[in-house]
Amino acid sequence: MKTTILLGLAASFCFNLTAQAQLKRLSQQETLGNQPSLTKPIPMVMGWSDDNRYIEAAPGDRELYAVDPKSGAKTPYTRPPKSNVNVFLKGNDVFIQYGKEAAKQLTSTKEEEKNPTLSPDGKYIAFTRDNDLYSVEVSSGKETRYTNDGTDVIYNGWSSWVYFEEILGRPTQYKAFWWAPDSKHIAFMRFDDTKVPMFPINGSTGQHGYTEKTRYPKAGDANPEVRVGFVPVTGGAVTWADFNEKDDQYFGTPYWSYDGSSLMVQWMNRGQDNLKFFTVNPGTGAKKEIYDEKQSSWVDLDYDGRIEYLQDKKHYILKSDKTGWAHFYLYTLAGKLINPITSGKWQVTDLEHVDEKNKVIYFTARKEASTRKDFYRVDYNGKNLKRLTFGDYTHQVQISPNGQYFITTYSNVSTPQKRTLLDNTGKVIKELADSKSADFSQYNFGKTEMISIPTDDGYQLPAVITYPTDFDQNKKYPVIMSIYGGPNAGTVTNTWKGTASQWWANEGIIQIAVDHRASGQFGKEGVALMHRNLGKWEMKDYTTAARWLKAKSWVDNKKLLITGHSYGGYMTCMALTMGADDFDFGIAGAPVTSWELYDSHYTERFMDTPQENPEGYKNGSVLTYVNKYKGLLRIMHGDMDDNVHMQNTIQLIDKLQNANKHFELMIYPGGRHGWGGLKTPHDKAERYRFYYEHLLNKPVPATLLN
Repeated sequence: MKTTILLGLAASFCFNLTAQAQLKRLSQQETLGNQPSLTKPIPMVMGWSDDNRYIEAAPGDRELYAVDPKSGAKTPYTRPPKSNVNVFLKGNDVFIQYGKEAAKQLTSTKEEEKNPTLSPDGKYIAFTRDNDLYSVEVSSGKETRYTNDGTDVIYNGWSSWVYFEEILGRPTQYKAFWWAPDSKHIAFMRFDDTKVPMFPINGSTGQHGYTEKTRYPKAGDANPEVRVGFVPVTGGAVTWADFNEKDDQYFGTPYWSYDGSSLMVQWMNRGQDNLKFFTVNPGTGAKKEIYDEKQSSWVDLDYDGRIEYLQDKKHYILKSDKTGWAHFYLYTLAGKLINPITSGKWQVTDLEHVDEKNKVIYFTARKEASTRKDFYRVDYNGKNLKRLTFGDYTHQVQISPNGQYFITTYSNVSTPQKRTLLDNTGKVIKELADSKSADFSQYNFGKTEMISIPTDDGYQLPAVITYPTDFDQNKKYPVIMSIYGGPNAGTVTNTWKGTASQWWANEGIIQIAVDHRASGQFGKEGVALMHRNLGKWEMKDYTTAARWLKAKSWVDNKKLLITGHSYGGYMTCMALTMGADDFDFGIAGAPVTSWELYDSHYTERFMDTPQENPEGYKNGSVLTYVNKYKGLLRIMHGDMDDNVHMQNTIQLIDKLQNANKHFELMIYPGGRHGWGGLKTPHDKAERYRFYYEHLLNKPVPATLLN
């Protein structure tokens, strides 16, 4: 966007003084969410109860209601249990309960059982104990032990840390076993962490403290050796899938076939640029390759949303960004590509519904603009693509079970959330809700705009900016830039931002979020630029944004603060070192400070190993640029962070001290990769103090610290 246009936007905020006097500003209670102001609560939509009624939860009401969207008629609704069976742990033992009957205890050991999971036929419960895999028969209480070699470094059905964090995902709670649909087999992963270095995390409570010992592979370290095994539910020898556990490789979340006759295993090489799918026979372990994808940068090993098996038991839909943009493809179960379903320089996001009878899929995508999501339908063969949502809004959709209707809850930066019912042709059936308050127009508040910032090599970086209340382009304002910055992890969206930013707008601070070229806003084509050089393009684009801001007559060019957590903490530290000529202040939470200190799977996906890419690691390290540090950086870290170890912060502050640099440091005892409880108000109060002291040059209002 040209500067002249932006100045025009800025000038439009200079309201007539008489008109301003008739408007009211948002109070502290209204800006911080303790009191409704610009918006009013609207019911939450919790899904659909059937093809013609959706489930609603009224604000402040724990009751659920089934709503006929056409008539508005409501009836009380109770969710049917997924089954009448509840499996749970109590006192580290496994219990089962049917409906309202008394719970039945199935195990009684001093050891702890973990992740109890009922078989599809309801006859067995599988679990792990002391890193071995077991099941118990519900009717008899008979226990079957499937593995016998679990130790402190060998885990059967229980994830190694790097798989839990990066591959299978934290929602698994370390579970690494999967029932076959026919309940005849259990597939599981066996992890051998013998060669994985142990990283100590030292707790400081008590007289002598304590040490948590985690097998954590840093970039370039040995990874766990992994095997994929199968056991018959009745017990017996383990059948191992035909992979060599000594190979440097990864296995993603597996998928059972509809009848349990095979397991689809996702395999990836250590370099993460080759993804293969294999079907594996659970009786013999024999494997057959059915898919092979290579990319020059990397292939993402997603743990959800990559594959959708169709009920015809003949096809699956694959999501892949192999063309540089994420799209859907139709494959046979044997791995034959039928055709791409979508294509073009835009990104699909989620597959929402498949109408197999009519061979149509319904999905969300960032097609009209990269900063918002819309809802679409398209035929299996890629024809008859149609946008079903409307306007310049971001849409969150919930489609009825039969695909005939959908509800969209939508907004943009200037429009609070609204809700509408449509049919599957995009025809509006009924307006359902509007969160805009009746007195919205009576408030004077800081306006939020979607803008773009040009780079010198042709990118238009998306940004969302909130101007101060009563913005005057003849004044100079401090700026807070909030970022994350990780690969394919953009934060700029065209959605209503609420009132949280309005306290600072009232105080006269400009607030901006900017996404760089590799944030996902420009597809995998953009993200792939980060290959082997984390830090380079992010900092180029963030410094471009900083210089763009400081060139404005209405920006105080000595008061630009950047802030972020985790990868955003890394970016903040880079901004105050590598980019110190352009940034003045920084607040960094739990930062990575040098990539050889982070885990193997995440880091090497983008950087390869330190041995393969020493220059990339050096150029992407905050430690490399400590001599350029200036301004003021505040660093925060939890001392029990098991993800980004506090080692990162310690190594940075060591170099800052040795260079006699002034900075601020706050350690949160007991904090992990975040911190809560009593630490949350302290963290918030300290941030307030920093903003007021360095950006506003005045004391913090006492009411903010209470």
